[in-house]
Amino acid sequence: RGYDTTELVEQGYGLADMIFIDYQARIPLIEEQQMLNYVMILALDDGLSSPAALSRIVGRSQTLLTQAAGASILAFGHAYGAFEAFGAMLEDCLSRVDTEGKRMEQIAEVLVKEHQNDEYLGVSSLMLKDPAAKRMFARAEHLGVAGKYIAFTKEIVKAAQRLSKDPVDLDMLGAMGATMMDLGFSPEATWAILAVTRAFAGGAHFCEEMEREPFERFGQRLTPKELYDGPEDRPVPSREE
Repeated sequence: RGYDTTELVEQGYGLADMIFIDYQARIPLIEEQQMLNYVMILALDDGLSSPAALSRIVGRSQTLLTQAAGASILAFGHAYGAFEAFGAMLEDCLSRVDTEGKRMEQIAEVLVKEHQNDEYLGVSSLMLKDPAAKRMFARAEHLGVAGKYIAFTKEIVKAAQRLSKDPVDLDMLGAMGATMMDLGFSPEATWAILAVTRAFAGGAHFCEEMEREPFERFGQRLTPKELYDGPEDRPVPSREE
């Protein structure tokens, strides 16, 4: 992007600054850099999720750390880590606000009625006891970087809470997705940045697994008979039969 990376580092710029430079060709405001750090740190690890477990499982085969971390990243899909789908949904809805002349809350209500059970809505029952998602929005507002994507996601939350039979609230997908887009990152960039951030966690899970557990060999672990839930045993017919 035209900057000498050695000079950037020597001037005190860090990883979050470089991400802005790589993806947006600009040096961020201090508040933007702080917010991106906030999001990436919260995205770093969420315990024994499916991507973390995959890193450990792959590592047990005595693979390289890069293989295990790669398997962890590949576990991101349109249910777990649906940042691309969530972002595309926000962009489509906000374009309708502009073209149809409707208010955000009107579009949000229609959206929730059509997609209430979709994994990428950004609203669910996952964070009812955990304030982390709402604190992310509060931090963005405190730093002055909250914009139209956070504002619209808040309307989605309100509509979902009115229409849902069960308690729901903002979840981490909605919080991270909207915040990253208000920082100027596309849905695809958001997915890439946060997925690669999780590679650090995948590597840490790999290292811990290697320190605590032995390797597994081919054929070592078979499904116990009592856990099998397939068809009953059947006689094998002869070739003539």
